[in-house]
Amino acid sequence: MSIPRRKDLLSIAPLADEEIELVLSNAAQFKALFRRRVKKVPTLRGRHVLTLFYEPSTRTLSSFEIAASRLSADVTHFSVSTSSVVKGESILDTVETLESMQVDCIIVRHSASGVASLIARHSRASVINAGDGWHAHPTQALLDAFTLREIWPDLSGRRILIVGDLLHSRVARSTSTIFHRLGAEVAVLGPGTLIPDTRWDWLRKFRTFDEALHWQPDVIYLLRIQNERLGDDPFFPSLGEYHRHYGVTDERFARIAGEGLYLMHPGPVNRGVELVDAVMSYDRCLINQQVENGIAIRMACLHWLQPATSSS
Repeated sequence: MSIPRRKDLLSIAPLADEEIELVLSNAAQFKALFRRRVKKVPTLRGRHVLTLFYEPSTRTLSSFEIAASRLSADVTHFSVSTSSVVKGESILDTVETLESMQVDCIIVRHSASGVASLIARHSRASVINAGDGWHAHPTQALLDAFTLREIWPDLSGRRILIVGDLLHSRVARSTSTIFHRLGAEVAVLGPGTLIPDTRWDWLRKFRTFDEALHWQPDVIYLLRIQNERLGDDPFFPSLGEYHRHYGVTDERFARIAGEGLYLMHPGPVNRGVELVDAVMSYDRCLINQQVENGIAIRMACLHWLQPATSSS
C-alpha cells in the first residue's frame, strides 16, 4: 500500500500506524549509511532546509542539520538572536520573509505551544515541530521508539517507566503516546506537583521509586529537570531532595543494573540530579544510541515530507 506524503510533522497523535511504521522502517535504511565511508545520498539535492530555533538546542539542532546535509540538502540556520526578531518582528512576519527565500522545509523550535502549527498554516514549506512549549516533540518520540525497536522489534507488553518533570515535558507527552501506540505499557513517576492530571486511562502512576521498580519495568526513561521552566515555584524542596527520591542514585543504579534494565534520557543530562555518573558508562544506557538514532529518524522525516510547492 502506498502511503501518501505529509506536508508537515507537528505531533504524534495525528499519525496513522502505517505512517509511524514507514518512518521507523526508513530510518533503519538511513542508519545503514552511517557505517559507509561516504555517508551522503542525493535524496534532497536542490532542496533547502532552514532551522528556526527560538530556544537553545544542541542535540536536536545539530542532528537535524547533519540529517539534512547527509541527504544533500542545502541547510541554513536562522539565528534568532541576531535577526529582526530581537527588534520586535512577529513570527508571521519572519515566516513571510522566509517564504520569499523559497525554502522547502522549516524546522522550528519555540517556547510557546502551537507555534509550529501556526507557521505550518501560513507556509507553503513543510514544517517539522522540533519542540513547542510543553506540547509536542514528535521526532524525539520517533527516535525513542526506533531505539527500543532495535532491541525488541515488537514492543507489545514491554513496560516503560517515565520518571521526572512530566508537567513541563513535551518529550513525555510525545514519547508516552508513541510507546502506547506500539503496544507498550507506560507508567510515570515524579513529584506530585510535576505529574499533571491526564485522561489517559492507560497511563499508570506510581508514588515511589520502590513501588515503580516492583512493577518490573523493562526500561526507565529519565526526564530532565527543566530549571528554565520551573521559575520560582516550589515544585520540590531542592535538587538534592529530588535526586534522593526520584533520581537514579548509586543504590538504585546497583539494583537497576543487577536487574538488567535499560536506561534512556532525552538530554541534556543533569548529572547528580536525574542520574549518577556511573550510568553513562552502563552497557544498557541508551543515551548515546538515542543521539545517533536521532540523525537517522530525522533523515527519514525529511525524506518523507513534501512541501506544498513541490511538483514531484
